[in-house]
This record gives sequence, C-alpha cells and structure tokens, in this order.
Amino acid sequence: MSRYDSAITVFSPDGHLFQVEYAMEAVRKGTLAVGVRGTDCVVLGVEKKSVAKLQDPRTMRKIQLIDDHIAVAFAGLTADARILINRARLEAQSHRLTLEDRASVEYVTRYIGGVQQKYTQSGGVRPFGLSTLITGFSPEGKPQLFHTDPSGTYSEWKANATGRNSKAVREWLEKQYTETSGADTVKLAVRALLELVEPSSKNIEIAVLTKEGGMKMMSNEDVDAMVKTIQEEKEAADKAKKDKVKLQAEEALAAAAAAGN
Repeated sequence: MSRYDSAITVFSPDGHLFQVEYAMEAVRKGTLAVGVRGTDCVVLGVEKKSVAKLQDPRTMRKIQLIDDHIAVAFAGLTADARILINRARLEAQSHRLTLEDRASVEYVTRYIGGVQQKYTQSGGVRPFGLSTLITGFSPEGKPQLFHTDPSGTYSEWKANATGRNSKAVREWLEKQYTETSGADTVKLAVRALLELVEPSSKNIEIAVLTKEGGMKMMSNEDVDAMVKTIQEEKEAADKAKKDKVKLQAEEALAAAAAAGN
C-alpha cells in the first residue's frame, strides 16, 4: 500500500486514491457541522472548539459568508478552508462583475467542488482536507443546502452533517427530519448538535439564513435559551414515558391479581 498512498495521481490496484481517503479522515476528525433546510430558512450549526483565554474567538469562525446570500460551514482543516472560501468569494464577485447578477448557490457549490476535484488529480499538490455545507436561496426563492467532500463530489440535501461522528447525527436526522419553518428549523439543528455536543453556547454556534434578512448569528443568550427549552422538553418526554411504563406495570399487576382471585 505504501507504493500508492504517497502519490495523489496513482490509483491502487483496487481502485483507491489513498490521499483522498486520508483527506476524508481529516474531515472525520474535525468538529461537527450540521445543516438543516426549512421552508423559509436554512440553519447551520457547528461545534465550537475551546479557545485560549486571551484569544479572540471571532478569528476561529466555522461559519462564514461567501456572498451576502450564501453561507458556508465546514469541518476539517481551518487553514485549507480559508484558502478555499477566499477563492469561492473571488469567483462570486467575478460572477457579479461579469454578468451583473449574483451567483446561484449551485454555481458556487459547483465551483468549490471543481476546485476540490482538481486537487485530487494534479501532481505536486494534495487534496483539501475539509468538507463543506453550503446554503442559500435559489433564484426562485427556495432554500438550498449543498454538501461537498474532499473528492470534489457535491450533492443537495434536506439536512446533513459532516465532521466528528457525522454518520450518527445523519442517521438521527433521517429519523427526526420533517418540513419545518422558523424557530422549529433552528430547534431541529440544535437538537442534532446536542446528540454529541455539550449543551451550552460555549460549545455551539448557530447561524440562520433567511431570504430577506441574510445570515444572522444567534447570540449566546438565544442559544442557551433554545438549549434550555430542548432539555426541558426532553425531560418532560422522559417523565411521561416513565409514567406510562409505570402505569402499564400497575395495570398488569392488577389484572394478574384479579385473575388469581
């Protein structure tokens, strides 16, 4: 295997490009990112890494704007993300300048996927070690959510996760996802993050993208209030479940006693 995993342009006999797979492993070791598409908004949520006490946390954003109507969250290498996002921003501005119209979400996604793919078949380079969730609104006004990975593959989703333990979160979303709007969409994204992340605004960052208002980051107070509401609902549901089980057991005992008599 060592003959094939050092060169990006060489396939292994069983059809693998090991450097691309190693880049995907870098994504799996990155912090969790979640995207959920609603009927009137798209929500991006990321797991915040702890920062040094004297460090400005604004310099470590995992959610950024590409254009005023397109936002991106990523999992993987932050330095690689900075380069890729800056190239996407330049392409979006070039599109505005050339065509006098803003780029669509799919156009930007296709461009990012193309750049990532280019770095999987060129000598002297390595793949980008990141995966992205790209959100925005179509020209018709419909919310959109796209995902790209280090191989350059892109696809559209209703809800998706990338990064640490993303498979488990994606499976949870498959079971829990329904068409929602507004605060319900935000709540679904936060609930997905809470499957793996400690329930606190210190560990969670949420951005809501709407057609009229653009992207807005939720304040720490709003995130904490949402987390508290979700925890209270979960505790109430657990209590109701326990009470139901207890009642069923009591009824079964009563039925058994009556049958004995």
